[in-house]
Amino acid sequence: MMYFARWKVLLILAVLVLGCIFALPNLLPARIDNRIPGFLPHLRISLGLDLQGGSHLLLQADMESVVRERLAGIVDGFRTELRKANIGYTGLGIDGHAVKLTLRDKNDIEKARPILQSVAENMDLSISPDGQVSAAYSDATLKEIAQNAIQQSIEIVRRRVDETGTREPTIQRQGTDQILVQLPGLQDPERIKALLGKTAKMTFRLVDQTVSPDDAAAGRLPPTSEILPLATPRPGEEPSYVVQKRVMVSGESLTDAQATYRDAEPVVSFKFDSVGARRFCDVTKNNIGKPFAIVLDNKVISAPVIRDAICGGSGEISGNFTIQSAQDLALLLRAGALPAPLKIIEERSVGPDLGADSIRAGVYASIIGFALVATYMVLAYGLFGLFADVALIFNLILTIAALSLLQATLTLPGIAGMLLTLGMSVDANVLINERIREETRLGRSPIASLDAGFRRAFSTILDANLTTLIKMAILYVLGSGPVKGFAVTISLGICTSMFTAIVLVRWIMSVWLRRTRPARLKV
Repeated sequence: MMYFARWKVLLILAVLVLGCIFALPNLLPARIDNRIPGFLPHLRISLGLDLQGGSHLLLQADMESVVRERLAGIVDGFRTELRKANIGYTGLGIDGHAVKLTLRDKNDIEKARPILQSVAENMDLSISPDGQVSAAYSDATLKEIAQNAIQQSIEIVRRRVDETGTREPTIQRQGTDQILVQLPGLQDPERIKALLGKTAKMTFRLVDQTVSPDDAAAGRLPPTSEILPLATPRPGEEPSYVVQKRVMVSGESLTDAQATYRDAEPVVSFKFDSVGARRFCDVTKNNIGKPFAIVLDNKVISAPVIRDAICGGSGEISGNFTIQSAQDLALLLRAGALPAPLKIIEERSVGPDLGADSIRAGVYASIIGFALVATYMVLAYGLFGLFADVALIFNLILTIAALSLLQATLTLPGIAGMLLTLGMSVDANVLINERIREETRLGRSPIASLDAGFRRAFSTILDANLTTLIKMAILYVLGSGPVKGFAVTISLGICTSMFTAIVLVRWIMSVWLRRTRPARLKV
């Protein structure tokens, strides 16, 4: 039927007006946003990396270090528990993805078994009759460790990037051990690379004062200690420290960290949660007069001497900081430590000038594409082609409005998707006009021809659009970055074209039919 109830007409007009309102901010300069009345929308389409410039980084996580760190924890656990139980052993160490040792006394096998199983609860433990012990991770466990580590790394990378104020970053997993980071409009890529390249694993450990400088220089250390370099040594200061491997307080207990000043020097203040505050209080209370090393990524930031018990749950880190380095360290501590070191294996930068050229080329292509399509429709279908061109304009406006509402990121493939949508949306009008032409040739009345044209073309239009939407859904699920942007733009364009090509054009034709009442249609 070509009749539209009043509420349907009002609904159509409301959709068109709202579409224009939500699309309008994208046509205005960003500097006048504060002049737009508060009741009007301010949402804009975010431009992707290829349109406004920025950095593209592909990071690879070192999963071997995650496994080695876990195995090192198992080694410490075996050593501690076997000593408590007075069970002798030799050759305790890491071999591949396994921890191995040999029990001195075969009679201790049954006594040691439950102790070793309690420490290596997620590992395959085997003890031979001659006392050879092996605790190894299965392939399934290694896969689970890697999956958890990469998911945690993505979340921490996201926190670090968000802390820098970067808008609309793309951070997602790629492959089994890689993370894709795209940062549109980034002004300081070197700082971001430095932040993402740091594990930021902070620990508080006691300095081992039982080792003499000569023994330290010769590498004669107890198994419970290690030599760590000083991060930024000052003149006259020791370049390294012998610190105990035992972690007294972990950086995981930190709840906040801020860059501040103490005696006109930049420092980093921190706060612990209740568990960390209690541990910190106990350690400082029991070790007054001893140096306490603050270790970040296996480098000693500073090793102050404990003067009094610190039981307030907060403290300060000083270490020859600049303002920027203090702010970056506070940012890293707030975001948390990465479970695995990240290495940049691919880096690309897009300058803002290149992005502006892409936008300009996209605008020119859109104008030329629209002009060609609009001209063809008028030449092929006359007045009905003009109606289709009006629908085409509103289809573009509604697509831009939808992208603004979703706060979608527009990339160069997204612009290509909008161009493709112009051609696809006009396809529906071509089908409708051809149907109307056929019905007119059969001698039907104008109203019958119009009604039959829309009704019979609808199923074909619906099938074609549904199959395209299915393909775009697959692209969105399996694709990444710009591919997803392309899929989103096409999908929105198809949905809006269903409204403009079928509903809007039909209403325009019904208004024209009532006012002109032609005896015969000229398509």
